[in-house]
Amino acid sequence: MTVTLTDIAPPSTTDLLTGVLLGPEFRREHGFWQRLISTEPFRRPAGGTPEERLALAYERLRVLNRALDSGARLAADPRALAALHAWLGPVDPALTTVAGIHYNLFLGSLLDHDSVGSRDLSDYLTMRRIGTFLCTEVAHGNNAAAMETTATYDRERDGFVLHTPNAGAQKFMPNTSPAGGAKSGLVAARLVADGADHGVRLFLVPLTDDAEALPGVRVRLLPARMGSPVDHCLTSFDHLFVARDALLGSGEEGDAEGMFRTEPGDRRRRFLTSIGRVTPGRIAMSACAAGSARATLAVAVRYGGHRLISGSRGAPPVPVNAHRTHHGPLASAMATVFAMTLLYRRAQARWEACADGEGRAEAGTLVDVAKAWITWRARDVIVESRERCGAQALLENNGMTELVTGVEGAITAEGDNIALYTKAAADMLFAADPGGAGTPAPHTGDLADPRFLGTLLASVQEIWFARARERVLSATDADALGRWNAASGPALRGVEAYAYRQAAAAYAEARVALPEGAAKDRLGELERLFAVEWLARNSGDLLAAGRLSGDQVEALAGDAEDLIAAVAAHAPQLADSFALPEALLADWPIAGPGYADAYDDPEGPWNTGAAEAR
Repeated sequence: MTVTLTDIAPPSTTDLLTGVLLGPEFRREHGFWQRLISTEPFRRPAGGTPEERLALAYERLRVLNRALDSGARLAADPRALAALHAWLGPVDPALTTVAGIHYNLFLGSLLDHDSVGSRDLSDYLTMRRIGTFLCTEVAHGNNAAAMETTATYDRERDGFVLHTPNAGAQKFMPNTSPAGGAKSGLVAARLVADGADHGVRLFLVPLTDDAEALPGVRVRLLPARMGSPVDHCLTSFDHLFVARDALLGSGEEGDAEGMFRTEPGDRRRRFLTSIGRVTPGRIAMSACAAGSARATLAVAVRYGGHRLISGSRGAPPVPVNAHRTHHGPLASAMATVFAMTLLYRRAQARWEACADGEGRAEAGTLVDVAKAWITWRARDVIVESRERCGAQALLENNGMTELVTGVEGAITAEGDNIALYTKAAADMLFAADPGGAGTPAPHTGDLADPRFLGTLLASVQEIWFARARERVLSATDADALGRWNAASGPALRGVEAYAYRQAAAAYAEARVALPEGAAKDRLGELERLFAVEWLARNSGDLLAAGRLSGDQVEALAGDAEDLIAAVAAHAPQLADSFALPEALLADWPIAGPGYADAYDDPEGPWNTGAAEAR
């Protein structure tokens, strides 16, 4: 018997780096979405009014839903939801918004609150009705203590009467118009029974049919939002009656006589349970921002490689990427994009590992900080990439302008970034070891050693929190707000340093996991560039604290320049590791060497022969 052994080729450098970014199971976790966005329904259309683009987003939502084996399975899988956002974000931000609301906030909340099989979800799984989520109020945001929409228990009819008492209580920005088809929403409202306030709960409420709002529901379109077209609305209720089973988790709420009981602490606990899907939403926002940043950076790297400019003193033309002024910012952006992606996956893994409650608060803080830091850095990368592509990238057909404005929505969605940083700062301010800063850096070390760089990153975090603690303790204001205002500036800087340190730690873990070779070298260069540029921005503080010597401060700038050159030399390969489908890139003219062909004129003299005739 003869046995033939077939050698399996080792993974390429690009494949190894893709695995770093998207995970070792990237083909299984991301392959479906890569294939989906490569199909014709998701190809980039030419132009279109905002109304047409909104209609297209909802059409695509239905195409997506038909392609799924189970919408419920998607809604129950935060990792799959994050992948959805990462790949759909660069294709259609409006689609990403409505899909995230339907699958995560709406379907996900239904699955979290009600036992399996207790509620018929077929209308939402088949999209006979699209789901939305109504929590934020015009005057109160998501402040549960101030929320004014009420759901008053009607004992005679054994149901609830939803009512909006004033203009400030209108639900703000849900996609509640009839656009896209009939809709139902989960409405956050204050449950009132027999004059007692039982806190904010979620109620499942039909809102519209295919043409208009249902009786008792008032829907008004908000002014157009910058960026992708979504039917954001103001929504209010005029004594709308809903049955008792509209209350999510109604089987656990109240007895047969309609008696509701609220123990001390129940209101906050139940509200946090009601908005529990916000945390997977923040992970998804991080994935979306990172995916959009990867796409724009990949296009900028490609464009810079085939956009030729005149050489000096009669030399042949050179790609614009040949100039340090051009490739330098893109190399820094490359280090940041890898950091963003690694940090979102680190936060996701921590959250998943704490499903039993152990370490849940710390994992939640990491998710919150990561969402804010990643979406802010995504804006930096997307704007930088847009600028490096010049006027071409200002045109809608090249895809970037939609993402420039789209990332602004991510900065606010699922919790405004400053609010997330502020909460984290307050939680970490007097912690014994805020965010696990660890032992301060030794006074000596090698800037080429990633471990020493890691201790310096921890020192930056500790320096800012120490300053914040000093200010809060020395504040003359007796009130809590005055003390917080005195400390908030450096405390927020401490949170930012915490984000950089966590991203650097994610880099280190990924590098150690790689085999020796080119992929490990490339990731090490990115890791050091990311750390060195951040430390250079804080070198004065590190010098004053005795963590760096004067010579080391001087060396940081030179190290950064050398690392920029190393990263820039491999930028096309690094961009290829993003695994963007060629069908996606083909829809952005500047991503290809024949970008000028997008502006060809069939009637131009170069095509008609008029020039030769003259």
